[in-house]
Amino acid sequence: MDHLHSEVQAGPRDVVHVTLDKAARVLVMDSLNYSAYRNGRSFRHYGGWARVTPCRIVPPYSGRWHVVIDLEGQTGTIRAGVSVAQAA
Repeated sequence: MDHLHSEVQAGPRDVVHVTLDKAARVLVMDSLNYSAYRNGRSFRHYGGWARVTPCRIVPPYSGRWHVVIDLEGQTGTIRAGVSVAQAA
């Protein structure tokens, strides 16, 4: 499964910002769910198909998060940037 991947440390007082050069699926998940995603199993995530950039996702609890960007089976390439900022 082709995807872009970043790891961030974030929590409910933070916002994960993802910038995209075109629409893509942006998913934020914990390690257990990222493993399931990579292995083609059912997984839970925050986020979804993003048409507007930057995409902003607030994690529900503090921890290490996996940020995944993919084209959901479509062909092509994508460029993305991931950063974390404190929520206002």
